[in-house]
Amino acid sequence: MKKGIHPDYQPVVFRDPGADFAFLTRSTITSGKTVVWEDGNTYPVVDVDVSSASHPFYTGRNRVLDTAGRVERFNQRYGRS
Repeated sequence: MKKGIHPDYQPVVFRDPGADFAFLTRSTITSGKTVVWEDGNTYPVVDVDVSSASHPFYTGRNRVLDTAGRVERFNQRYGRS
């Protein structure tokens, strides 16, 4: 790799505050906030809205859609009975 053209690749903590879940990985992303990790070192932290701990695909907690209500509204709207 050429020197001086790539961003720093450093340890970063990604945190999902809604699910109280965080993990340490390496990334080129930067952040002004820091957190003290379990090993006692201080790392930059990036807050994310969705992670594997909160996404329905990974947790198995899918939302149930009201498909019967949608079909009934469609039929009422377009005159089918």
